[in-house]
Amino acid sequence: MKEIRDGPQANRMPKSAASDSNPLVLDVDDFKGDFSFDDLFGNLVTELLPSYLEKEADSSESHGNIVGIDALSNGNLRSNAGKSAQGLSSPLFPEVDALLSLFKNSSTQLVELKGQVDGKLNNLKKEVAVQDLKHRKTLAELEKGVDGLFGSFARLDSRISSVGHTAAKIGDHLQSADTQRESASQTIELIKYLMEFNRSPGDLTALSPLFTDDNRVAEAASIAQKLRSFADEDIGRQKTTVSSAVGNATSSKGLEVAISNLQEYCNELENRLLARFDAATQKHDLTRMGEYAKILSQFNRGTSAMQHYVGLRPMFDVEVMNADAKLVLGDEGAQPSPSNVAKGLSSMFKEITDTVRKEAATIAAVFPSPKDVMSILVQRVLEDRVPKLLEKLLQKPSLVNPPPMEEGGLVLYLRLLAVAYEKTQEFSKDLRSVGCGDLDVEGLTESLFLPHKDIYVECEQASLKQLYKAKMDELRSESQLSSESSGTIGRSKGASMALSNPEISVAVVTEFVRWNEEATSRCSLFSLQPATLAASVKVVFTCLLDQVSQYTTGGLERARDGLTEAAALREKHLLGTSVSRRVAAAAASAAENAAAAGESSFRSFMLAVQRCGSSVAILQQYFVNSLSRLLLPVDGAHAASSEEMATAMSRAENVACKGLQQCIETVMAEVERLLSTEQKATDYRSPDDGIIPDHRPTSACACVVAYLSRVLESAFTGLEGLNKQAFLTELGNRLHKALLNHWQKLTFNPSGGLRLKRDITEYGEYVRSFNAPQIDEKFEQLGIIANVFIVAPESLGPLFEGTPSIKKDAQRFIQLRDDYKSAKLASKLSSLWN
Repeated sequence: MKEIRDGPQANRMPKSAASDSNPLVLDVDDFKGDFSFDDLFGNLVTELLPSYLEKEADSSESHGNIVGIDALSNGNLRSNAGKSAQGLSSPLFPEVDALLSLFKNSSTQLVELKGQVDGKLNNLKKEVAVQDLKHRKTLAELEKGVDGLFGSFARLDSRISSVGHTAAKIGDHLQSADTQRESASQTIELIKYLMEFNRSPGDLTALSPLFTDDNRVAEAASIAQKLRSFADEDIGRQKTTVSSAVGNATSSKGLEVAISNLQEYCNELENRLLARFDAATQKHDLTRMGEYAKILSQFNRGTSAMQHYVGLRPMFDVEVMNADAKLVLGDEGAQPSPSNVAKGLSSMFKEITDTVRKEAATIAAVFPSPKDVMSILVQRVLEDRVPKLLEKLLQKPSLVNPPPMEEGGLVLYLRLLAVAYEKTQEFSKDLRSVGCGDLDVEGLTESLFLPHKDIYVECEQASLKQLYKAKMDELRSESQLSSESSGTIGRSKGASMALSNPEISVAVVTEFVRWNEEATSRCSLFSLQPATLAASVKVVFTCLLDQVSQYTTGGLERARDGLTEAAALREKHLLGTSVSRRVAAAAASAAENAAAAGESSFRSFMLAVQRCGSSVAILQQYFVNSLSRLLLPVDGAHAASSEEMATAMSRAENVACKGLQQCIETVMAEVERLLSTEQKATDYRSPDDGIIPDHRPTSACACVVAYLSRVLESAFTGLEGLNKQAFLTELGNRLHKALLNHWQKLTFNPSGGLRLKRDITEYGEYVRSFNAPQIDEKFEQLGIIANVFIVAPESLGPLFEGTPSIKKDAQRFIQLRDDYKSAKLASKLSSLWN
């Protein structure tokens, strides 16, 4: 369509030309590419619409006004619109005819184009069908041809494979033949060289230039080693082949001469090479060193060269080892300390590690097998340099005559052993990281300490015993100095007991535990297996149990001796009934001194018991926190140690029980003394003279309660748990019994009965602090029994009707009434008691 393609040109054509002189012609090419119907339509009507658009704009404005008027006049606009239409001289849309003609022409052309396109499509379909049939026939023929080609290629590939296999076999045969030829040629050469060495023993003058030329030493060494191998194999075959004795003897003799000469030549050549290797080493010529090391590797795999190189290292000189000893041990004759030794070992091992690391770089650049050389170097370090230092540092002590504590004792040896072992283990790990080939560094390091570890547990036992003995000697010296300064030495048996059994101190027991904890840490360091560790820990813990048991038992025994001395003083000053007043006064003063001694010994024993309990608690806590985890992995170890601990502590417990019994005896002796001295016969027989009765407790009661309050204060703080309950219960029973026996010696009137009840109330209120219900009950019953002194005789019968359990004690108390005989109470109450 020329008009559409022209675009702007069609728009500039006159209207008449567009509609009349140039009819629209549409072409199929107009619909190719990016076709747009809107563009097509726009190009068709562009020439006709501009004038219409202008008129349409004017008519739209006037039409809007008309609509407004129509809306305002309610329908009157129609007549006005009709009048306006009549006045118009031209049609409203004059381009409509041209557009209709244009659209009809375009529609006709589009229909014709559609028919043309449909015809072309039908022709194309027929042509495609014909070409598709031809293509299918061609493909079928090609498939047949390709199948034939595949078959030909398969036959060809099979033929090629067969030919290649045959060629490979031929190549293998040729290679084998060439190898055999070369081997035969080499064998002939070796036999020629072997004949040169087979002439006479020690004759090396007529050898080939190969064996005398210094520039061909590598080749000579290789040939010499091959000759030795060849000769050794030939002798081996002759020994296993059955042949004539003469033939064997002759052949062996010749080969033995060759082997002897070869060995002599190889030794001479190896020495020459080692000399050159040493010269290159002095110059630090790594290239020449590597060449000679490679040649020397043919002699015994280079072992002699590797050992020779390692042996000449400056790190193994005597001066260096002496410097090690001075660095670690300090000045000669000085006692080494573990901390200084640890620093010295760290410095020494760091220096050796740095040296080995530098040597490793040289060895890697020189030797064909650097791992083997490193293995020899590290082995030399662990078998030469380290053991010589350990020999000076760790001198195995005698367990029969151990070194004295002034020189450090066994514990110094053990501490140095632990430091050396730990630092050497770290050193072996550093060497392993640097590189040591296939050497078992850990096993070699462990073997250095085997002589010490064999007696380690026995040393720990002896060391702990030595420490304990030294501590006890120190405590005895301090006790002796204290006694001398106070002027009490030699005054009594207690002074000598104080020297043999010092007072119990929790700090001392804590020190025992610290020793044991240190020993246990060494056990963990030296014992790698759980079973071995558990056995060592058990032995060490047994030493601690013995120490704590001996120490606490001795301290309790010393405290018991104080109670025994106080009891002896009381027995010494007991008086008969008929003595003078002066003697009685002196005895009373001595008894008071004995009572003061008893009270002091009571407090001392309670303090000892308290410290003993604290010591046992520290021991148990240490066992649970530190040892249980080491013993539990082994069946029965934990239970056995627990039982052993209970057995050891039972010895101290037995002494404590005996001492507590003595404490009760001491307290009751003083209670009985106070009752006998302070209680007056008239305390419970106040005259009935109308005077207001005294409601205060008697002097004896006040003294006894005051004494008990004062002396038992240490028992309340020193005892705990069941021990405290058992002690106070027993003391309460003894007090109850002592009061009954004391009151059996007195007589009571009604006023005295009231005062007795007041005393019983005082005793009862005090014993409530014992927290012993059965003791409280007994004193409550005493208060009931005391009523027998208050009621009238005729009221005694009904008094105990509801309490049959106290009738027996009531009978004895009734007999203490001052009117028992005058009122003839025995006959009156006989029917009641029966």
